[in-house]
Amino acid sequence: MSTAMPFDAGTTFLPEVTAAVRTAGAALRDRHTPHARGVSLDEVVAEIHANDDAVLEVLREPLLRARPGSQWAEDELAGGALPPGEWWVVDPAEGNINHVHGMDDWAVTATLVRDNQPVLTVVHLPLTGATYTAVAGHGAHLDHRPLKVSAKTDLGAALTGTGQARPGEDERIFRRIGDSVTAMLASGLVVRVSVPATMQLIHVAAGRTDAFWQFSDVRSGLVAGALLVSEAGGTVTDLAGAPWNTASRDFLASAPGIHAAALKTLAPIA
Repeated sequence: MSTAMPFDAGTTFLPEVTAAVRTAGAALRDRHTPHARGVSLDEVVAEIHANDDAVLEVLREPLLRARPGSQWAEDELAGGALPPGEWWVVDPAEGNINHVHGMDDWAVTATLVRDNQPVLTVVHLPLTGATYTAVAGHGAHLDHRPLKVSAKTDLGAALTGTGQARPGEDERIFRRIGDSVTAMLASGLVVRVSVPATMQLIHVAAGRTDAFWQFSDVRSGLVAGALLVSEAGGTVTDLAGAPWNTASRDFLASAPGIHAAALKTLAPIA
């Protein structure tokens, strides 16, 4: 990911965006149960859509109002470049599949993307109350405390992670995921395979884990974490080593000290 120009305007309306995302998070928390909801695929999908609808009902208008002239990216599973201008890329229930199965790894995310670079993001974890924020050029924070990525320089000591971006992806992507896990198991220390991407990327930004990669361009799962990691001092590229943006077809975010070694391990599979 290239170093974006500082988004000074973002600091003025970040509190408004944060408040809106926290309010939406409360709506999603109220829908959470400690047991799975839905047995058949149709029932699970219906629960997922119900979560999305409940959150968007309270989130969309406040975000558009916070940044007049901004637009809304409708499909949370879409990828690729956006048209010029400012767009809200939102995942109303990042980790929705976890939520409807009674698990804890889910969040509400809202990211403002300007000309295909994320410039402001809020990630709220309703069950813990934690809120991660970043504004381009102004650092990344967890509840106002600055975040900093890991200082590791040895991939052999690294805790890394990956996961699929969406159900039903091309079988070639599934094979790449499997091959990449095998390669990283041989090069790194431990590999976590889980969803959603944002819940892994907040750990990279906080220095708890050292790298995350994905063979996907699903914007809503990557833009928030990309900004958090880069603003926390990490390196964000595609798997060819080029700066990442929403048009990139794959993704790697890591501590800078292990980025080259992670690329060397993963690039032959990409």
